[in-house]
Amino acid sequence: MKPTLFVLAAGMGSRYGGLKQLDGLGPNGETIMDYSIFDAIRGGFGKIVFVIRKDFEEDFRNKVLCKYENHIPVEVVFQALDKLPAGYTCPEGRVKPWGTNHAVLMGKDVIKEPFAVINADDFYGRDSFAVIGKYLSELPEGSKNNYCMVGFRVGNTLSESGSVARGICSANEEGNLTTVVERTEIMRVDGVVSYKDENGEWVGIEDNTPVSMNMWGFTPDYFKYSEDYFVEFLDANKENLKAEYFIPLMVNKLINENTANVKVLDTTSKWFGVTYAADRQSVVDKIQALVDAGEYPSKLF
Repeated sequence: MKPTLFVLAAGMGSRYGGLKQLDGLGPNGETIMDYSIFDAIRGGFGKIVFVIRKDFEEDFRNKVLCKYENHIPVEVVFQALDKLPAGYTCPEGRVKPWGTNHAVLMGKDVIKEPFAVINADDFYGRDSFAVIGKYLSELPEGSKNNYCMVGFRVGNTLSESGSVARGICSANEEGNLTTVVERTEIMRVDGVVSYKDENGEWVGIEDNTPVSMNMWGFTPDYFKYSEDYFVEFLDANKENLKAEYFIPLMVNKLINENTANVKVLDTTSKWFGVTYAADRQSVVDKIQALVDAGEYPSKLF
């Protein structure tokens, strides 16, 4: 069975200043998502599922989904603040989305095969889709608890315009993930890649330190774990209106309890993306360079 690509596209892109998922950056107005879908198709994926906001649906169907209709099956699911377990209601004053693993949960009714999760606004590169597509397609039928993550080198994932958020990873001798810690501010400080720790201090790390760019591979059993743990998360964060249910929270729990293995997959791809408006021209230039080099056709769909 071919794996499914699950695209997280519900974010507003607040730092960028708009719906960056629809921003045309390629030579014929292609979005970053277009390149991800193109790479996923040639990486062996058989279906695309998007999670978006309901109020974004009309624009999304008219400007995005129509392009892929003759190339690969697509489905849409919706993330909303009130999509909560039975007996729970959204706390008064909560405006922040519940986070990436809540978004993943929105796919539980339509994804029944191994699947990869990506962000809509990150350019992951051809090799990363080939690597994760191969891993997921080679899993035995009915496989459970054997997940994966594409590990990018942190030095290849920075913005020239400001700090970025990344999950800093550690792996054991077998290449399985041991920890992933979400760091919300990473940038070069005096030439050294550094993150700001809990005390507001900058901590330097090596350029080749593996980081999560939210490119994960799971099997459908992951949804049940996520549902169960989301209840614990809600109980523990009743008073915190900004707490987010991140994928690394769930993954760390499964690793620490020896429930699941998460293989860290190496890739030659270099990530880039539009975190800030000032990043836009750099991304346009990088995509054009890839087109000129023959990595992509000038028109994708």
